[in-house]
Amino acid sequence: MVNLTLLGAFIPTFLFVSVTPGMCMTLAMTLGMSQGVRRTFWMMWGEMLGVGLVAMAAVLGVAALMLKFPDLFQWFKLLGAAYLTYVGIQMWRARGKLAVPQLGTASVLLPRRTLFSQGFITAVSNPKGWAFHMALLPPFIDSKLAFWPQLLVLVAIILLLEFGSMLLYASGGKALALFLTKTNRLQYLNRIGACLMFGVAVWMLVG
Repeated sequence: MVNLTLLGAFIPTFLFVSVTPGMCMTLAMTLGMSQGVRRTFWMMWGEMLGVGLVAMAAVLGVAALMLKFPDLFQWFKLLGAAYLTYVGIQMWRARGKLAVPQLGTASVLLPRRTLFSQGFITAVSNPKGWAFHMALLPPFIDSKLAFWPQLLVLVAIILLLEFGSMLLYASGGKALALFLTKTNRLQYLNRIGACLMFGVAVWMLVG
């Protein structure tokens, strides 16, 4: 049903993409501090729904183009590798500060519907999320195997990794925020991510 070799490379790659500080992780941390972990689950459900839709839409769009224009896949690999190289360079140069809003001692509890929609909108409106899924997901799909089972397995893994990462950020709360806002520590995290992006870019070119 899936290529185990590709899956072995897919899991650590998307694990790092998920756990790296970004819009959704910052939101999870902030809500974990202000709303509590239990109420933050509502934001997580919305975010995972949005991420699942973005992943499916991104891959289906790319797959449709590749079926009509097979030669386009080679150009797509080049563009994907170039984009990941650019991201890696930006991550390597970044000094890295995670912006976490200052929260007062008294927090207003937001309605569950608001939390859910906030997570969903954050996921679907994040251009980096679209770019990462379009660049990273297609190379991990084996053209020799059935398309839909592979896609469903990969999306399920993405959602599990996203959920675990958001739970980590929400649970860590202020302690995690203090840790990540120390420039030198986040800089190390950025550089590890940069090396991973460079590695994936090279793998896309030679694969």
